[in-house]
Amino acid sequence: MTYKNKKQRLLFVVNQGSGNRDESLSEKIINHFADSETSIEIFELPRKCDIEQIKKAIAKAKADRVVAVGGDGTLKLVAECLLNTETPIGIIPAGSANGMAKDLDIPLDIEEALEVAAYGTPKKIHATLVNDELCIHLSDIGFNAYLVKKFDELPTRGMLTYAKSAWHAFWNHKKMQVQFKVGKREIKTSAAMVVIANATKYGTGFEINPDGKLDDDVFEVILIKEYAVMEILKIWISKLPWNPKKIESFQASEVKISTKYQAHFQVDGEYMGKTNKVEAKILPNAINIIMP
Repeated sequence: MTYKNKKQRLLFVVNQGSGNRDESLSEKIINHFADSETSIEIFELPRKCDIEQIKKAIAKAKADRVVAVGGDGTLKLVAECLLNTETPIGIIPAGSANGMAKDLDIPLDIEEALEVAAYGTPKKIHATLVNDELCIHLSDIGFNAYLVKKFDELPTRGMLTYAKSAWHAFWNHKKMQVQFKVGKREIKTSAAMVVIANATKYGTGFEINPDGKLDDDVFEVILIKEYAVMEILKIWISKLPWNPKKIESFQASEVKISTKYQAHFQVDGEYMGKTNKVEAKILPNAINIIMP
């Protein structure tokens, strides 16, 4: 029996404040399934929401699938509740960037994404644990984390706001002194940023980790070195290969990164403050995600 023909119950965890929308996401979901045999329930995230509230809503719903409606932060919350379970997680990309949805080729159109969430195929993927935070997409220290901080401080969302944040970060962020070990190689260098890459691309569409796979037993550590901000812009615009003198990639199942001074740090688009130590390890087959 296919999912299309199966009666099922879906729980939608909705972050109505995601992105830059006037429309009601909950109303769109209700209208989409109005003539369907699929049973739906909606849990709208309150402004001050802790993870226990979401866990209670999931337990009460007894849903066949739980669908995160929002950005990468909303998906992260749902994934934390369903870590290492068989319950499939769907994604409705309604945030500002929607990096994981783009990585998985989930449609950005809400109606099409709802079809995928209801009838797509579940697949186990790995995640990473970064400084005890679940990361299902990308985390980093340095330039991009500083950009995320500036983006959060601005009152509006969207690509124009992102561009303003990037311009500010470009001129104000200073490089770091970083140190880490991968295999037998000890790395000590200055860097614009270091990325713990579970997925391949940021929500902007920039592919930071072309070798990344969500179902293998490693993640990538992307080291972006001196003058590499300009290198990133060149790659983004021209799609030319990396210059290994400026950007290097390493594979690991765990890594410890230290910086001489505290650096900006983010996980899945959420600014976490400053740190001078980042510890990451792989969480194999941690999440059951619904694919197109």
